[in-house]
Amino acid sequence: MSMLVFALVALSATLSFAAELSQVVRTLEQGYANLNDLQADFSQRSVIRAMRREEKGGGELLIKKGSGKDSMFRFNYTKPKQQIVSNGKTVWYYLPDQKQVMIMDLSQLFEAGNGIAMNYLAGLGQVSRDFKIGFADQQRDKNGNYQLELIPNRKSPAMAKLLLVIDGKAVETFVAKGRPGTPFPVVSSTVVDQAGNSTRMEFSDVKTNRGISSSKFSFKIPAGVEVVKNR
Repeated sequence: MSMLVFALVALSATLSFAAELSQVVRTLEQGYANLNDLQADFSQRSVIRAMRREEKGGGELLIKKGSGKDSMFRFNYTKPKQQIVSNGKTVWYYLPDQKQVMIMDLSQLFEAGNGIAMNYLAGLGQVSRDFKIGFADQQRDKNGNYQLELIPNRKSPAMAKLLLVIDGKAVETFVAKGRPGTPFPVVSSTVVDQAGNSTRMEFSDVKTNRGISSSKFSFKIPAGVEVVKNR
């Protein structure tokens, strides 16, 4: 067999490869089981359906896994300028332009159902328990990544469904070697609420298991800002 024919056969096999749904889900869950911390850039696009309005933003995301709701997270938005920080117990929502910081217990955020849009990132290792999962209408995107549609078992106004795009190469590595190619194979996520509003986050420059210090998830209230406590 000539090298050209061999290359064409290999290319054909790559293009025709399609993992089963269970393999894509296990790539996500088993990868996340090996994730201790995450640092990534993100771009965000929110669509408010009733007003036909689109908002764009972005910044940096940090996550340090704990157990369940004890996971710590930090969203450093550069646009719009704001910070959302949690040490696993308390949440600080800082709006520098308004010189205001809102403080609440993390448990309050989840009890109200409003925290699910952030919390799903800290619970991706248990999606098969928390969601009904299927492929999206288009199983793979133009880059060969897998597209999943997840419906939460527990209804919440904040989430009617979750759409995840899973890195195709990470899935192929899992199928071939029995382990994911990365602890965080999520290319993008989209949260859709009951009103049809959506927030899509795309991740880039992802760094995992670098030993992020817990001090990154504490927040020092700046002098001269208004403090609003929801407790």
